[in-house]
Amino acid sequence: MTQYPMTAHGAEMLRAELQELKSVKRPEIITAIAEAREHGDLKENAEYHAAREQQSFCEGRIQDIEGKLSNAQIIDVTKMENTGKIIFGTTVTLINCETDDEITYKIVGDDEADIKNNLISVNSPIARGLIGKMVDDVANIQTPKGVVEFEVIEVQYI
Repeated sequence: MTQYPMTAHGAEMLRAELQELKSVKRPEIITAIAEAREHGDLKENAEYHAAREQQSFCEGRIQDIEGKLSNAQIIDVTKMENTGKIIFGTTVTLINCETDDEITYKIVGDDEADIKNNLISVNSPIARGLIGKMVDDVANIQTPKGVVEFEVIEVQYI
């Protein structure tokens, strides 16, 4: 059975989405299907087919979330001692050695990853290159533009 690493915040977000799907979306879709059935011939009823497709997507997402939560390995770094080592769940501040640009990433599970919010998947090339490093270590990360050198300047367990 595959374990899905996830932060406590990520697990809470999945639980909230699951609750929303079960208590709000599912009843809305059932109502839409019932209304579409009242319009008559189901073969040529686009509203009915659209509602059924939406129902299929919703039920699939519910099963996906339930499966991930049942196999979740929830890791809360706030309850761990800060050893300064980069692990799953840590927030890392880096400096690009070439450009001197500073960037902060939080290493999270696949479902939580959102590069726009600086949340990177533990399976991403950047995170894989950083895991195990400590403050003042230099990590060479393979990017689409080639190898980029980053220096770790801060590791937070928040």
